[in-house]
Amino acid sequence: MSSSIHDVSRRAFGPAAFALCLLLAPSAHADDEGWLEVTADNGRRIASLPMPEGEAWCLEWNHSVAGFPVQDCYRYRHREGLMVLERSHQPDFAAGLGHVPGRGRQVSDGEGGYWIEEIDEPVPGNRYRLRVGSPEVNHRLLHEGRRLSLSDQAAGERVTIHLRTSASTS
Repeated sequence: MSSSIHDVSRRAFGPAAFALCLLLAPSAHADDEGWLEVTADNGRRIASLPMPEGEAWCLEWNHSVAGFPVQDCYRYRHREGLMVLERSHQPDFAAGLGHVPGRGRQVSDGEGGYWIEEIDEPVPGNRYRLRVGSPEVNHRLLHEGRRLSLSDQAAGERVTIHLRTSASTS
């Protein structure tokens, strides 16, 4: 059964089918791939995405003041067993945003905003906590051209976003 769910989760279905695949994905993990999991404090699994070596994903949300989308993008570095923040997209220098000298390299996105490239920061423990924003903030995972709204499933809740690997199964 796990391979059929795994195969289905990689196909381009509508948002409802994609969300169902994320919710039903198996908790057993293959040794050669990681799994990106989003879990509520009460243990409820919100998402489980297969994450092969080298795969990337982003967390996107609408800035709470300016309302435009902001992205933090990560990659699974299997050989190192790490979840790494690679880059961040910020369309403006709004409140709380901006490039910190010495932390990556700021480049234009060609549309008035900018990317901070080459951040290359490992995420401690391959996990971080997030209080999921309201539907207006709309925290969402971007993976393989699809978006999964965490706010639709867990607005106001604290969740853990965790890359599980064969080296870190807890």
